[in-house]
Amino acid sequence: MRASTTLSLSLLLSCLPLIAQTQLAATPPMGWNSWNHFAEHVTDADVRSATDSLVSTGMRDAGYVYVNVDDTWQGKRDAQGVLHPNERFPDMKALGDYIHSKGMKFGIYSSPGAQTCGHYEGSLGHEEQDAKMYAEWGVDFLKYDLCSFGENMLKAEAEHPSDPNAAKNLMIAAYKKMGDALKATGRPILYSLCQYGVDQPWKWGPELGANMWRTTDDIDDSYGRMISIGFAQAGLAKYAGPGHWNDPDMLEVGNGKMTEDEYKTHMSLWVLLASPLLAGNDLTKMTDADKSILMNKEAIAIDQDALGTQGDRLSESGDLDVWTKPLSDGRVAVGLFNRSWSVRDVSVDLGEIGFKSGGSVRDVWKRADLGHRSGVFTSRIPRHGVTLIIVGK
Repeated sequence: MRASTTLSLSLLLSCLPLIAQTQLAATPPMGWNSWNHFAEHVTDADVRSATDSLVSTGMRDAGYVYVNVDDTWQGKRDAQGVLHPNERFPDMKALGDYIHSKGMKFGIYSSPGAQTCGHYEGSLGHEEQDAKMYAEWGVDFLKYDLCSFGENMLKAEAEHPSDPNAAKNLMIAAYKKMGDALKATGRPILYSLCQYGVDQPWKWGPELGANMWRTTDDIDDSYGRMISIGFAQAGLAKYAGPGHWNDPDMLEVGNGKMTEDEYKTHMSLWVLLASPLLAGNDLTKMTDADKSILMNKEAIAIDQDALGTQGDRLSESGDLDVWTKPLSDGRVAVGLFNRSWSVRDVSVDLGEIGFKSGGSVRDVWKRADLGHRSGVFTSRIPRHGVTLIIVGK
């Protein structure tokens, strides 16, 4: 074999892991997760009901295809170390089969620690065994939550006081171990690192086979928490792209503690950030407003745009923000945000975002064409509200 051919083959083989990642999460993952609404009370019946609702509401067809069981499904390990689900989940493979029969994908949850956040069985010391079991169950998504592994990290710091990276290296090794175990199953399982942005996972997550990683601590159903998380994503755009995404946590739309304008702000910011869109509400009790926000096709298209570029802050003035996200075909999505407690005008100079001669403007939430605009575009926005537009030639 000639040297040039050998080199080409070597380069191809070295790229295979990245190619596999891109195929698995070419656009930000979309779906539903049990935690935000059901928390530790989730049951097999709840997950099946959510699966049915994703179909009947049209959410599946809008792109929400992952059905993810979060913490507290675990029971005990037997003498061989095999982890069995608890009484609320009588047959995980059957549950996965049901989800697959509806044209969706099955997600599950574990921890690199001995216990999960809910003090159920984690995967420490059983990584290969658990990964194989997930593959046998037909799992398509693993959320791997740091939780009790933090105790191991503190111990590493105490044992190696002269090594400032002792805890970080231990954590990365733990996430790599499960990543390697998932790859070894031969089943494409989306790997989601949930470790709250500790030690900048956006810089090392892709090397472990991760497809997404949390950049923040947990969200909750409040405007203050949501915007503090969302606007803190400024500067992380260069670390996201096809196959690997920054994750500012799940959606709270529909859980009832924010206004419609605040939920539109939530959805707008998340799609501009090319975030994974994992709904976390009770799908059987959605209002028309909830549905219109979660299933706005134009908003979803911004998130799922083939260019795969995360948006970033263009400007900030007091409580007013402008964020932009480049889209395919030369278009640009723009979010004009009013974080104040009163109605305010928010503006963007179209020339500053590449439209010196102006461009056509589409209002996403109004579902209206605003015609050709040039110069400064201004929108009057209610308190805690947003105007989300798409600008094209």
